[in-house]
Formats: sequence, C-alpha cells, structure tokens
Amino acid sequence: MKSYIIIYLTIAGIFSFKSYAQQSKINDADKSYNNYAYINAIKTYERAAAKGYKSEDMLKKLGNSYYFNSDYEAAAKWYEELFAMKTAVEPEYYYRYAQSLKSTGQIEQSNKFIEEFYTKFNNDSRGLLYKDNVNYLDLIKANSGRYKVEDAGINSKFSDYSSFVFNNKIYFASARDTGNFSKRIHKWTDTYFTNLYMADIDSAKVEKFKTALNSKFNESSPVFTKDGKSVYFTRNNYNKGRKGKDDHKITYIKIYKGTLENGTWSNITELPFNSDAYSTANPALSADEKTLYFASDRPGTLGQSDIYKVSINGEGNFGTPENLGKPLNTEGRETFPYIASENEIYFASDGHPGLGGLDVFVGKIQSNGTITDIQNVGADINSPKDDFAYIIDPVSRRGYFSSNKDGGQGSDDIYKFLETKKIQCIQSLNGVITDSETGIVLPETKLSLYKNGTLLNTGISDPEGFYSFDVDCSNTYSLRVEKTDYTTKEVNVSIAQMTGKTSVLLTLNKERCKLTVGGDLGKCFDIKVIYFDLDKSEVQPQAAVDLVKILDVLNQKPTMKLDIRSYTDSRQTHQYNESLSERRVKATMNWFVKNGISPDRLTGRGYGETKLVNGCYDGVKCSEEQHQANRRSEFIITAL
Repeated sequence: MKSYIIIYLTIAGIFSFKSYAQQSKINDADKSYNNYAYINAIKTYERAAAKGYKSEDMLKKLGNSYYFNSDYEAAAKWYEELFAMKTAVEPEYYYRYAQSLKSTGQIEQSNKFIEEFYTKFNNDSRGLLYKDNVNYLDLIKANSGRYKVEDAGINSKFSDYSSFVFNNKIYFASARDTGNFSKRIHKWTDTYFTNLYMADIDSAKVEKFKTALNSKFNESSPVFTKDGKSVYFTRNNYNKGRKGKDDHKITYIKIYKGTLENGTWSNITELPFNSDAYSTANPALSADEKTLYFASDRPGTLGQSDIYKVSINGEGNFGTPENLGKPLNTEGRETFPYIASENEIYFASDGHPGLGGLDVFVGKIQSNGTITDIQNVGADINSPKDDFAYIIDPVSRRGYFSSNKDGGQGSDDIYKFLETKKIQCIQSLNGVITDSETGIVLPETKLSLYKNGTLLNTGISDPEGFYSFDVDCSNTYSLRVEKTDYTTKEVNVSIAQMTGKTSVLLTLNKERCKLTVGGDLGKCFDIKVIYFDLDKSEVQPQAAVDLVKILDVLNQKPTMKLDIRSYTDSRQTHQYNESLSERRVKATMNWFVKNGISPDRLTGRGYGETKLVNGCYDGVKCSEEQHQANRRSEFIITAL
C-alpha cells in the first residue's frame, strides 16, 4: 500500500560526501525525500550508492523510501547494509528491518531482530506485544480458515483500494483513468492519483463517480451515512481550487464531508479538526453514526499513525478528537478503522504481531470506550504484504478488503470475502490441587475466581482434587484457593489467546501456625532466636533475614501489634544479661520502625536470664544445646 494512503513522518538528515558534484545530487535527493517524493529520492540515492558513496543516513533513507512504498524486499536489502555498518541506530530501524524480513519470508531472522528490538528498547509496546505473544503465529493459524476470498472483479492494472458498500453499490478509490489518460503522477510513490469510482455489487462494470467529490488530486475512503445524504472521504489538502501546504510546502491529507442536495453532491467542506500541519484520513462511522473514527499523525500520536475518535454533535459540529490509546495504538502504524455493529473495530496495523507489512486486526469496543481482545483475523485475509481497509456486513458476513499481496492485478487490489465462521475463543481454566509436601490431592478445596477485583465464580475441587472454570480468552484472572488447615493461596493467571485449556496446578502449604492474640508469630517461621554478634546488640544481616519475615506479616496486617521479648542463658551476671537483652529488644524495635512500622504497634522487654526454660542456673552444668534453649526470641501478638 502506498505512502500517501497511510500516514508517514519525514526524517530529516544531512549528508557528508567528498565529491561536490555528488553532494549536489544528494542534496536534491534529500529535498525529494523530505517532501515525501520517495521514488525520486530512491533513484538518486541508489546511483550514489552504486558509486560507493554510502553513509548511515543515506542507508536509512533508502530503506525508508522502499519501506514507505511497501517494497519490503528492497527495504530489507538497504536496512541490512545499515546494520552491517555496526553503528548505533534508533529503535525504529530494528523494527522496520524485522518487518521487512518477515514480509519476505525470513521469519527466523525477523524474530531475531524483534528480540533484539525488545531487549534494547523494552519500553516500546510493539516489542512487549511480541514478547507477550511469542506464539503469535499459532494464534494467526488458529484464526485462519474462516474465509472464502476471491478477486472482487473490479480491479485494474493500477491501484484499486479502500471500498465501501452503499445501496447495493461498491465505492472505491482507483488510479485507472488518471493513469490511462491524464498521466498525473504522485511524486511520493511514482503512481497515479486516485479518484472515487463505483460499480454494482453484482456487476464488474466500473464507472467513475462523476461528482464534485473528485478533484485533480487524491480521493479515497468514502463513507456514506445511512440516509445517503452525507459522505465523508479522504482527499489531499485541496478545496475550492486551492492546494493547502504546511510551512515546509508539504501537502498533507484531510477528511472532507459532502452533502447530497437535489441529487447533486455539494458543500464540500473539510472537517474542523483537520490541519495543514499533519494528516487526517480514513473516516469510519459508528453504528449509531454519533462517532467518527479516523487515522492521524497529529500531535499526541503514539506512533507513525494512530486511530482516533470524535463525537458528531450535529449541525456540522464535532467534539474534541480522542486517541484510542493502547493497547490498540502502538509506536507503529494503525490505520483504516472500520466499526461493525457488534461493537467490533477492525483496523490495519504493523505494530501488532502479524505476518508482515500491515495486517488486519479486530478488537472489542467496551462500554467505557476501551478496546480489548485484539486479534489478528488470520491468514485468509492477511499476507506478508499490506492488507487493509477491511469492511464487513454483519448480517451476510460478506465484505471487502484491500491488499498488495502477490497475485493481484495492480499495485493494490480489492478482494471480496465470505466469513464462514466468526472468531471464537473458548477457554477453560483447570488443574489439580495437591499438598505441597506429600503430593496428595486435596478434594473439597474452595476456589474463588476474580477479575479486576470482582468475584466472578466459586467452586469446589472434586474427589480427585480437580477444578475447572469457563473463562474468556486474552484475560487475566486471580484465583484464590482455601482449605482448612492450609494456608490460603492466591495466584494470577493469564489466559491464552486461542481456543483451548489453560492448566494451572496448585499446591497448598500446611498451616504451621494460627494467628491468635497471645501466640508467638516467630513460631510461624520457625524463628527461635534472633542472632546477634557476641555481646553486641546491632541488628546484623543474618538477623535481618528473619526479621523481614515478621515485617512482611506486619505489613499485611496493619492492625497487628507485637510485644518483642528477648532472653539469655545464665552464663554472665544477672545484671549484664538483663542489660544485653534489653539493648537487643530496642535494636529490634528500631529496625522495624526504620522499615516503616509505627512505634505504637510495638512494645518490648529484655528478660535476661529471669525466665529460663530448664534448670540451667548459675553453677549447674549444662550442655550447649540446653543453654541454647534459653537463648530465645519471642514475637507475642497482642492485637490483631
């Protein structure tokens, strides 16, 4: 698909060459590149490269020139030379190279660069999406085999794309007549400008849409309202004989609206949220026609182009455009939205894991406007090239999409399809619950299933310790497991994106202590003594290992209070032992306070040798083990 249809950004650069004559040609190529005249730039850059004049900047622009024109094989060639220079490049080039490799069938090499992209730039959502969906090809395979696809019967040897069905007619963009007669060539792509055409659904006879909607520049993406009285469409920044440009003399694209009066399309006006400084394109209406969706690279865009929505308030008034945000939009290209009546949004993207180039995806529009459950529609529609402009009738399940996939008649072609089966993802969350030490299965264990903190379902494991819940694909749940005499456990579970079973084996630990007022919290963790260096009272790392366990419980139970007690054996004077144990209690309490525990939750006392647990008094001969029994620490619960 050509770059004037999607939204692209320029990348400025300056070259440094030895030859002045060569530099002049390169400067001309730079000018062409920075004005989106990629084909002109390609010719000059390649001639310079053939003579040995190469730089990192030029290789980037050569790769980009082909990438922006969907020639991924040539793009991969120049990106390969760029990476061979072993210089640090921006993250975008790792991604573009990976996409170009994938589009040419080099999946293993593509995955290598995606992995490197994620490793070096793990804050980019595209890398995260691939990392979270390493088996994305399995998902695409699972969603394939649901369509019958064939040529729409209206294509030419020129570019044909972006269709819309209204009143049993298909409307679309084509360069057929501009290519045959007027020879108007678009400098960005070396292709002819497109106008709007139409044909009967059941006929291959195509005629030009002879209205004021067509100009001498590009028109595409028509969307009619249900009453047939209004149409939204994409056009170059051109209206009433005037061509709009930004400060750099670049003409972007805008969305226009026309109205039907007395059988004639008139009142061609641009929408108020357009701008001369960026592109706005590819309109789509919600089922109730109260919201317009579109693609743009306006300020605030996450990637090269994002999908936005804006409310239609009537009387030609619109609200403020809103970016649909993540997870739909990525740092890549999202474009060509289409809204189906089942609250589904179809769109094209090269930021989500796909087969290469642009792929078609579908997501669910939730009541709060967020987009969830985004899935690739499968390999019947998608290919290693650009696949986009998907539309579907919710009743007949028939529709159209555009693609420059191999085997077509022109650079872009329109295909029609019948969806024979909707995407269905049926998942169950199941497993077996066992004792963590013995491995014995645990029947009659209570399970509670939560999503975003809301209880969805409860269940009891069967006599074999087995449990099962029906769950939604691509969601994360929390599973709480409870059984008498066992410590309650809670685990988070991410459900797969395709039909199947998500199995989670659960093990429970025997409850070693019960938290009661008067009980010793230290016994829960088998803490018999908090060790200090001989005759010292500073908390050492070895002691902190045990104290942090007590700290964790205090943080979990903010109303719990403790009385900390320290004891010694009888080997030293009574006064010394009492003083030492008191210092150690204070050191322990100070450690908890320094780690965030309020002092009013803690009391303590050092008892020295006053509460020996055996008869090892002064003058009594005892073993080291007997003396050790008297050197102990207690964490007595005084409130819960």
